[in-house]
Amino acid sequence: MSSMVPNDKNSKKPKSESFGDLMKTMNEFFNEKPIKGFLQSIDDFFKSPFPPGTGFHVDTIETGNEYIISAELPGVKREQIHLNISGNHLTISVENKELETTEDEHNQIYRRKYLQQKSSKTISLPHTINEKSVKASYRDGLLKIRIPQEKGKVIEIDD
Repeated sequence: MSSMVPNDKNSKKPKSESFGDLMKTMNEFFNEKPIKGFLQSIDDFFKSPFPPGTGFHVDTIETGNEYIISAELPGVKREQIHLNISGNHLTISVENKELETTEDEHNQIYRRKYLQQKSSKTISLPHTINEKSVKASYRDGLLKIRIPQEKGKVIEIDD
């Protein structure tokens, strides 16, 4: 039976070198600029799918007569937190604005960098929220929001 790989001594490359050439060609293909940039961006995404500092943890607990919503916001100042109620949705927003200035008088280099980070979470509740009855407190990086459960009017069905 004949073999697919020539076995005579006049052949230029043995089988293992052909495979090595194929691997080298594949490596060169994936290391070209456009492909490498694309693959690097995929790797970066899976290392950190969300930009650092944009998310915060929120828990919602139903006690029977109220909803207690807790958000962990370590290092956030009270004035950076904004609460918005619209219908049955509560949105917690955190906004951080910083101005970073670097000056080097010797080399006459001046640099200003304005950083703005904003993140928010929206919680949906099964009924419309009465904003007058909502109470919120913030202490030691923990935001607690208490929303009373409102009972709707019970309607009797006639025979």
